Amino acid sequence: MSILESILLGIIQGLTEFLPVSSSGHIEIGKTLLNSSFFEKENLLFTVILHFATAISTIIVFRKTIATVLRGLIKQQKKEMAFSFKIVISMIPAALIGFFFEDEIANLFSGSLSFVGYMLIITALLLYLADKGKATARKVGYADSFIIGIAQAIAILPGISRSGSTIATSVLLGIDKKKSAEFSFLMVIPLILGKIAKDILSGELEALSSVNFLPFLFGFLAALISGYFACHWMLNLVRRSKLTYFAVYCLIVGIIAINS
Repeated sequence: MSILESILLGIIQGLTEFLPVSSSGHIEIGKTLLNSSFFEKENLLFTVILHFATAISTIIVFRKTIATVLRGLIKQQKKEMAFSFKIVISMIPAALIGFFFEDEIANLFSGSLSFVGYMLIITALLLYLADKGKATARKVGYADSFIIGIAQAIAILPGISRSGSTIATSVLLGIDKKKSAEFSFLMVIPLILGKIAKDILSGELEALSSVNFLPFLFGFLAALISGYFACHWMLNLVRRSKLTYFAVYCLIVGIIAINS
């Protein structure tokens, strides 16, 4: 994999991790268009690095909120403890599916653009419905957390946008759009960091000592920078009910992918 390929894939990951168009689906499309071929373990490492970059960009954007929650946990404040518990609840569905069906999930990322296309069309429908949601002041509840977590678990499928599906689910549940977006972005941080820790502890990355890490570094930086700006952009778009544009985009790309 060249440095240019890694930068392009990093930008795709950074933008699509937050914008509701499916990062996994676009990475698969990007690899196909670039005809990017690298060994399975290198592919695993690159995926880990890109996800770590977007996790860091999320932490930077929400650093004040995260600091407040951490201080509240240390002081055992009720509000922050409740919020943290909701985050834990939201992680359960995706964690269970990832643990028990890891091999089956890996098989879905086999370069089948038609499958990605159909999933992008489903994403388009979710975004359209979310944009029609009415403005409310309702916060995320405990039951809501689990339902949103189910949406996050379904978004493991390439082509289903994680941010799009979780934000859409939150809005359809009647939750405030700003709160929906914030919860959607914060709930994925523990999952990403947990998955990275699992890959490292399992020893799957041990055989990579001879890999040229320069392309991976450029990919990391590209995903980090583009992810930071995309996160800010997405928060503004959700508040202004501008998701329909992305619904149209997902629909068009989905149709193209199916017919490619």
